[in-house]
Amino acid sequence: MLVTRQPVLRRFWYPVVPLSALDDGPQAFTLLGEKIVLWCDGDGAPVALEDRCCHRTTQLSKGWVEDGCIVCGYYGWTYDSTGKCVRIPQRREPESRSGFRVRGFRTAERYGYVWVALEEPLADIPDFPEAADPDYRKIDQFYEVWHCAGLRLMENSFDNAHVHFVHRKTFGVIKEPVPPKLTIEENDQGFVMRADLKVFNSELQKKNLKDDSEFTTRHVTSTWYKPFARKLHIRYPNGLVHAIVTVATPIDDGSSQIVQFAFRNDSEAEAPAADIVAFDRQVTAEDRDILESTEYDVPLDPQSGYEFHMVSDKPGLVMRRQLQELFAAHGETEATDRAAPDRSTEAARASAAE
Repeated sequence: MLVTRQPVLRRFWYPVVPLSALDDGPQAFTLLGEKIVLWCDGDGAPVALEDRCCHRTTQLSKGWVEDGCIVCGYYGWTYDSTGKCVRIPQRREPESRSGFRVRGFRTAERYGYVWVALEEPLADIPDFPEAADPDYRKIDQFYEVWHCAGLRLMENSFDNAHVHFVHRKTFGVIKEPVPPKLTIEENDQGFVMRADLKVFNSELQKKNLKDDSEFTTRHVTSTWYKPFARKLHIRYPNGLVHAIVTVATPIDDGSSQIVQFAFRNDSEAEAPAADIVAFDRQVTAEDRDILESTEYDVPLDPQSGYEFHMVSDKPGLVMRRQLQELFAAHGETEATDRAAPDRSTEAARASAAE
């Protein structure tokens, strides 16, 4: 699947930049191959336009903000929050600029980030109740580019089979490679997965969890929000909740902007945010190293012969099916550059496996 060639993916909300980043002036971002510019208008609300002056195609992100409008750094043409050109310094007549404009996109601020939808959204920005619950604190973890498909990261997030291998240095139990049983409840937004996972308790985690046991159990409730967002809700035996939100905002077919923050029902005095981030960063570094080695053109059809599957792949296969159904409902088929599989090679592989 090539995300930039699936138009319906433009109809979802994605976090693109921290709201605080706009304090420094216009910011450039590429969302699904679309170059956009972001800034805050006179009321402090985020704005997103195509990053292109309609005069000589200069990137508006090279300019500056003045009176809530963005000024092109080339000739000074000025645009308001709707994308309309409201000033051309070289001409005085109002009619000279009446029809000039650039495209604007929907924006919203949520959880400290600016979210953008390139076209009419099919669903709301995910609601995380912990954000409004006084018993929880929010911990920002990271915002960075990973060179992998968002779908790869989403599948990885719900896959309990990789844990004991990829994370063998942090919390995996490599001597017990068989993943636990899980349940999946599908819904219009995606699905909810539940499982209980035995994990190793590192020295850092013993501090973070206030648990000196060598092993502990994660009672996991993971929610997938189509297409590339998830909340990993972990409840430990002592009642501690660590809920991680991860969104893979698609920059282009091969790269994703990863946004991650967490909610905890403990205090800074009980577990410093720096220690919590340090452990989760160890884990995500292990994931990133593996995921950036995968191919970004993920085949949605499980019968394609391009990839083979096992029982524990079920969450990812449900994602792939739901995305196929989403595309079909909007008159699309999977966009891919993969060559058709060599059926003779496929048959040989199957024979060898037997």
